[in-house]
Amino acid sequence: MAVMSVGLKTRLLFASAVAALIAVACVGGGGGDGDGDGEDTSADGLTFDDLGLDDRIPLYTESWNTDWTKRTISLSELVAGIQRPDPRDVIQPIDDPQFDTVEEATQWLVDREPVVVLELEGEARAYPLRILTSHEVVNDVVGDRSVVVSYCPLCNSAVTFDRELDGKVLRFGVSGLLRNSDLVMWDRQTESLWQQITGEAIVGELAGTELEFIPSPILAWEDFKAQFPDGKVLSRDQGIFPPELYDNQPYAGYDSSTQPFLFRGTTDDRYPAMERVVAVRISGENKAYPFSVISEERAVNDDVAGTPLLVVFGADDTASVLDTGDVRTGRGVGVGLAFERTVGGQVLTFDAEGEDRFVDRETGSTWDLFGNATEGPLAGEELTPVVNTNELWFAWAAFNADSPVYTGSSSSSTTGY
Repeated sequence: MAVMSVGLKTRLLFASAVAALIAVACVGGGGGDGDGDGEDTSADGLTFDDLGLDDRIPLYTESWNTDWTKRTISLSELVAGIQRPDPRDVIQPIDDPQFDTVEEATQWLVDREPVVVLELEGEARAYPLRILTSHEVVNDVVGDRSVVVSYCPLCNSAVTFDRELDGKVLRFGVSGLLRNSDLVMWDRQTESLWQQITGEAIVGELAGTELEFIPSPILAWEDFKAQFPDGKVLSRDQGIFPPELYDNQPYAGYDSSTQPFLFRGTTDDRYPAMERVVAVRISGENKAYPFSVISEERAVNDDVAGTPLLVVFGADDTASVLDTGDVRTGRGVGVGLAFERTVGGQVLTFDAEGEDRFVDRETGSTWDLFGNATEGPLAGEELTPVVNTNELWFAWAAFNADSPVYTGSSSSSTTGY
């Protein structure tokens, strides 16, 4: 009889725990009261008790060398997501990623399942969410760029950053802590803690430092392989778990629940907590475009931080990885993408025309969902993608309470606090 590895045992226990907790959430389990999100300045002589820290965290972090006096948040906002001594990398990051060709990956991926797409340094790579749900962090090198591809299943936030900082390449992992239900990463070099959804170091030596975002949208596998037939795909065979284990997803039913897992506070009730939004980040400004709104309009012409912007919705059958135990049967949720809508110095205005097709009013050129002009005077041109994610509403609102939200093209199109 084969002996089960410690890593596999951990993964199975983690999956069981998540499934049980999600079941509680689905029948109305709620979080605690909010703690506020004001900045907490450092002071000598403070203990964890003085700081209002989750009383389990001192035990779990006893061996850490993190400088807790340097921080941009109140430590009371941190929650122990994995409850065991030193929970760092219990969810194992991938440090030496192995890749398949598109032809090889087609043997185990289905057309409608979601992948994170990174196009950089002349290379295109896909990172299937069915793998990222089990690892959450991939430390990769694309061309000459050291990057970290991250995914928080609890927020559906897929974010990629440049992990070189002041000439030093950081190695990121999963701390086992959460804030607003979002993954808190850690770096091995300084043991600082990093908020995944914002790319900011929130505790430790590097507190206040921000990583550079790199656009990495979620697309359906069929669209990636059509766009990038020579691309690379994160393999199921990473030497960590048996490949077939990735067929079973631990977050079944999560995005149908009403309460986020381990969220402390009150969710913003303008939209359902688990609704997806296109979260756009440009020049330090953030704006959300709820799927329920943009799925009706399909093409939104807008401006953020002085940048003319196009937000599109399509690929409606793209599966949710948070719906069933098998992503291949997850319900269709679609994808949202965002681009600059200026080409050759000309600002274009787009209308949806047919399935995943768009036409600009200025030249009559036809464009696909991925920002490529396929017909007309601008055929061959490409729109420039902007940093955007398809995260869950509750998470975006928790980190961007004062930022605008697109509410539709009629009358007032933006709301905010």
